[in-house]
Amino acid sequence: MKSIRKIFGLFVLAGLCFYSCETTDMDLTEDPNFLTPEQADVDFYLNAIERSYVSLMQNFGNYGAQVTRIEYMGSRNYLNAYSPTAFDDEWDLAYRQILADVEAMTPIAQENEQFHHIAIAQLLSANVLITLVDYFGDIPYSEALMGDEGNFNPAVDDGAAVYAAAESLIDEAIANFNMEAAAEPDYDPFYEGDYENWVKLANTLKMKIYVQTRLVDDSALSSFNQIVTSGDFISSTDEDFQFRYGTNENQPDTRNGRYANNYTPTGAGSYLSNWLMGTMLEDSDPRIRYYFYRQVDAVPGEEVDPNEQTLTCSMESAPQHYIDGGYTFCSLPSGYWGRDHGDNDGTPGDGFLRSTYGIYPAGGMFDDSRFAPVSQGAGAAGAGITPLMLASWVDFMRAEMAMAEGDEITAQEFVVSGTQKSIAKVQSFGALDPDADLSYAPSEEQVDSFLSQLETELSSASTDEKWNVLAEEFWIASFGNGTLNYNFYRRTGYPTTLQPNREPNPGGFIRSFRYPANFVNNNSSVSQKQEVTTTVFWDTNPASPSFPESN
Repeated sequence: MKSIRKIFGLFVLAGLCFYSCETTDMDLTEDPNFLTPEQADVDFYLNAIERSYVSLMQNFGNYGAQVTRIEYMGSRNYLNAYSPTAFDDEWDLAYRQILADVEAMTPIAQENEQFHHIAIAQLLSANVLITLVDYFGDIPYSEALMGDEGNFNPAVDDGAAVYAAAESLIDEAIANFNMEAAAEPDYDPFYEGDYENWVKLANTLKMKIYVQTRLVDDSALSSFNQIVTSGDFISSTDEDFQFRYGTNENQPDTRNGRYANNYTPTGAGSYLSNWLMGTMLEDSDPRIRYYFYRQVDAVPGEEVDPNEQTLTCSMESAPQHYIDGGYTFCSLPSGYWGRDHGDNDGTPGDGFLRSTYGIYPAGGMFDDSRFAPVSQGAGAAGAGITPLMLASWVDFMRAEMAMAEGDEITAQEFVVSGTQKSIAKVQSFGALDPDADLSYAPSEEQVDSFLSQLETELSSASTDEKWNVLAEEFWIASFGNGTLNYNFYRRTGYPTTLQPNREPNPGGFIRSFRYPANFVNNNSSVSQKQEVTTTVFWDTNPASPSFPESN
């Protein structure tokens, strides 16, 4: 009986405690531990949008660079390299972070007349939408971000419709940039409050749309040229759209990711593209010592004997399709230690042997033939950039449009000017490495000679060769972000000089993120060739030049 009374007493005591502790308002719908949207700071929103945007563009730029051989891709099967789950971070960054934050920030900023905050957010979200279509084709848009309605399975919108919506967002952003705002953003990591440059970026993104849709839109060329005539677009390197990193190592790590992952106590963590290094080495490109840092002066199989422990492929024979096409296999001279496209041989103890990222754009070391191992804090200590839209790239877009019009003379001029702008920008990074011996940097005479040779090569080249030169120079100038190159290849099929995948039959890309040629090879010994088509809404092959065949 006593035990029953004791239990009853505990229930009463618990009830009294519950009653005494409960709140007087049982209708709370918002967590008091978190800010409501009305309490949010617009500057904090914008900073989060900008940082997520850079991460997203960096991720997509890496994918585009890998499949176009600007960066190294380490799988001999495309499905393994780019499985559906590989893009989870990109979908999360785009929808749950960037686009959702823009949706939440905008009404608060409108109420406060913070029009320039809105303009920046609109412009960045427009380019997010464009990039999503570029990589995935049809995407959720009109039924996405429905807030409290909670549509967790939105229908996809046609890529062309999303592109049109993005262009409208850009126009709205331009209008908001031209409004007088009640308050300016506290922090602008891109243009430091120069809204004339922001408007130039907006028009440049519209130029990007017109280049991308020129195969299916008869008015694209005219629209592109109207912006060129206005002069209100990115045309000088001091207008470049880029994100600069710091040198802090932790809490937070503000360094360029390429630096942080490769200048470590265990050496370099990434492999570089043999195709890109070999192309620049063959042409004596003046940017090569800025892009790549060599830790050693020789690669097994070149100036020194093959070594199966550090470079497995140095003991292997080249695949037949490499031999048939005359492609470089496995190793390069002069210490340029990278990997072929699709080489999945595993990771030996070569962290202090392989070549790694240099001073541009990673903020690493300038290659002055010191052949010293990488170390944390070396070079520019990570104070590099993520290039997002550069004046040199705009010149290459103009070159492409001129070639599409059949104006090869004008196209040639823009290839040379784009290359010249790229070289000048890259060379300006040399001074960021305090220990660099810049006597190894190319002289002004060497740069002039390189540009003169390029001009001569273009002057005597056939139309097909001009497309290849345009593409290769565009590839080199785009080091650090391969999205434009990924799209350029799908539109044109150039360059036809890309190194094949190590695997003769690597398969196709999943969904619409599909490379139009698994490897570029016109050798008749390669079987099972088929015509290549794009998979995004401009599903039309250009009449000239045509996409190369692929197996």
